[in-house]
Amino acid sequence: MENEILMDDKNILVMKLLHYFIIDKNYNPIILQGVENEIWLENLDEDYKVVRIVSSYIHNDEQFNFDMFKTKRIVKKIKKKTLSFRMNTLSIFLDLGENVSQDIHAIPNVECVKIDTEADFKKSDVIKKVFPDLSKKLKFNEKGIALFAKITSDINEHNKKDAKKINAVFKNKFPMITYWLIAVNVILYVVPILFGLYDDLIANYSIWGPAIREGQTYRLFTGIFLHGGFLHLLFNCYALYVIGAQVENFLGKFKFLVIYLVAGISGALFSMMFGGNSASIGASGAIFGLMGALVYFGYHYRVYLGNVVKSQIIPLILLNLIFGFTMTGIDNFAHIGGLIGGTLMSIALGVKDKSSWFERINGWIITIIFLVFSVYMAFVYLG
Repeated sequence: MENEILMDDKNILVMKLLHYFIIDKNYNPIILQGVENEIWLENLDEDYKVVRIVSSYIHNDEQFNFDMFKTKRIVKKIKKKTLSFRMNTLSIFLDLGENVSQDIHAIPNVECVKIDTEADFKKSDVIKKVFPDLSKKLKFNEKGIALFAKITSDINEHNKKDAKKINAVFKNKFPMITYWLIAVNVILYVVPILFGLYDDLIANYSIWGPAIREGQTYRLFTGIFLHGGFLHLLFNCYALYVIGAQVENFLGKFKFLVIYLVAGISGALFSMMFGGNSASIGASGAIFGLMGALVYFGYHYRVYLGNVVKSQIIPLILLNLIFGFTMTGIDNFAHIGGLIGGTLMSIALGVKDKSSWFERINGWIITIIFLVFSVYMAFVYLG
């Protein structure tokens, strides 16, 4: 008797399904208030981003229609939080009554599966197509309390590993590269002024299309570290301190530096393309690239940062672009070029444990095409 536990077949099946979706498919539970006798799981990398395990008894069409109404309303909220345009949902009903006459397969973006026993998973075309190994994974040697202990232990261990990964990503780290970049910007502004070399420095190292096309290509790099005044320097250094520290913390020092430099040079190329014969200086193109990187990172971690990306980062980018187009003396094309270059470089470098090799390879291809196109436009077509 000590090896037995009072659980009916439905509760045992729920536990086995939880084990499969959490351990094997890396779904995470969604905490919902006021929802009883059903479990919601999400994995934004799967075809079915949301899986519902519904153990409550649904007697008739009226109850089923209300369940679908409730499901669509909750999914809509999850979509907003996770910045998802489409969210396919799989509802697994473990106690669907015979009086439900509705076609449970006719609801857009919500696939419903009726399951009475484990054997029914082998009969479901949806399960066999999307989760072909599910039936095999439901087989356990353990019974009763031993089964309960194994499933609980496996899920707890999985959650601990996930928690360690999340803590490693979001743990505050010393933003050394960010501080070095701020120091370089400050030094290249203060020292030339003190020695009366500021005007010569701007004349010889700013982003200026005619000189760059004549062979002074180093200006594409040097120009992103020069600034046109104290307020210009202060604003960019503060933005770099706030945004750069976050990107360096989330993506790592090497990726952060590469994104910063590629974004800065991309902004310089756009400045050449659309700025005419005007000179341009400043780190703002690189900083816009960092904002693009932050959006890309936030997309992969949108379960944690979805609201921040939607309510803070994206509005900040849009407001700065609008401000740049309405004010004189601002090289907004450099901002746009930096934003595009930084975002594409982020895709190419990827987010640890999130980006697939396929996604990174496509990111490299698109980034190279973008840079080659920008160089051609800046040096040949518009030269």
